[in-house]
Amino acid sequence: MKKKNPNLFSFGKVYCSIFGHKLRVSKNVTDHIHEYQCAKCGMEMTDTANGFLARLTPKFKETNEYLAKIHRRRKGKSLAQAS
Repeated sequence: MKKKNPNLFSFGKVYCSIFGHKLRVSKNVTDHIHEYQCAKCGMEMTDTANGFLARLTPKFKETNEYLAKIHRRRKGKSLAQAS
């Protein structure tokens, strides 16, 4: 099994350190919270509660999954009530 070494040289990381990340939405958690992934180096980021971007850590992933679950449930209820 091959292990990933985080210290490996990457042209994507060099590009991003010079020119900045090229973030694209990879997942819509709610209408206001999104997960992003850099097209060059693959770094994942997410929106925080105060509106800034932060690295997508396991804690943020868990929080985003929970928020998505609540959002889907509330959206489902509001659609059922509207009919």
